[in-house]
Amino acid sequence: MTEDTDVTATTAGTDREGAVIDLAGVTFGYASTPVVEDVSLTVDPGEYLAIVGPNGSGKSTLMGLIVGLLDPDSGTAHLFGERADRFDDGERIGYVAQGASAAKEMPITVREVVKMGRFPHVGIGRLSSDDWAIVDDALATVGMSAFADRRITQLSGGQRQRAFIARALAGEADLLVLDEPTVGVDAESVDAFYDLLAALNARGITVLLIEHDLGAVVEHADRVVCLNREVYFDGPTDEFVDSDALARAFGTEARFLTAVDG
Repeated sequence: MTEDTDVTATTAGTDREGAVIDLAGVTFGYASTPVVEDVSLTVDPGEYLAIVGPNGSGKSTLMGLIVGLLDPDSGTAHLFGERADRFDDGERIGYVAQGASAAKEMPITVREVVKMGRFPHVGIGRLSSDDWAIVDDALATVGMSAFADRRITQLSGGQRQRAFIARALAGEADLLVLDEPTVGVDAESVDAFYDLLAALNARGITVLLIEHDLGAVVEHADRVVCLNREVYFDGPTDEFVDSDALARAFGTEARFLTAVDG
């Protein structure tokens, strides 16, 4: 097999050794109606990938298949080389679900939220001094040390997102999976949030993002998957901007606004 042939096969999803995520021909539906159909996707360590598409396009369903919350009707889904629905090395994944930034009735502090990231390592019990050092380092990394003793319900949407990412860092996650993380977050906090993601990605953490803000995707992600039940585009962000995938997936004359457009 030539090197070029190998690359093509990998893109189609072949459970390649070393891949963080590998989907091959994945189809899933509710009540026999496909929500995602014949999706193949491989994500390597250290990538920064965004999944975009119109409402109801199957983005959140695809995310559930990726992290093993859903089992494909057909095809295969693997995480770190293991079947996603049987993957039990949960500390390697930091998953922030849609709506996580909304206020929750949890009378616990930020440090207690971040502490949960250590549970896959030590169980629900007393943390050692080394564990607490990891918790405090995670808080410092996301700029939340000053809020450690504040209740999670007292934070803004952007601050809550940082707390949940700190929880993932405390778990020493290799993969951050975020489903529309900036919904309900003010514009200034959104900018700071994406600066944080870029810094974490630069440290080698793989980032997988569902985002409704196409401008943020174009500015920050290195690779884009455009989805509307099936994949309309998978490639570098600049090529996505120049393609007609957005219009085809959204079924409209959608386009990106540029500085010239105003």
